[in-house]
Amino acid sequence: MDDLINYRLSAAHEKLTSAKLLLEAGLYKDSVGRSYYAIFSAIRATLAIKQVDFSKHAGVIAYFQKEFIKTGIFDKKYSKYLQQAFQIRNSCDYDDFFIVSKQDAEEQYERAVEILVVIEAYIDKL
Repeated sequence: MDDLINYRLSAAHEKLTSAKLLLEAGLYKDSVGRSYYAIFSAIRATLAIKQVDFSKHAGVIAYFQKEFIKTGIFDKKYSKYLQQAFQIRNSCDYDDFFIVSKQDAEEQYERAVEILVVIEAYIDKL
């Protein structure tokens, strides 16, 4: 199980690196997408602790909120961060004429960094 957790955290770091590079290149929509997937991969690492996974993003998010947010393991603000990241990523990918500002992309990147740090700290304590 530790291999899966480590693999997912490594994937989160890789996506975060991509988000940063895309942000610096002015590719804000793609940066937002990579920031979201960094968060998503980190969250899936927490699910691996409980040997749970889902085929849909909504299932992963709902389980994380139920088992890790509502129980107080992680601050409630991360639920908001996750929901907003999911929504903005969907808008970037599927909504015509959706515009992402540099500020939006920077905020999503910074939130992804914060969530990854918090999740790694939690996992390190186990």
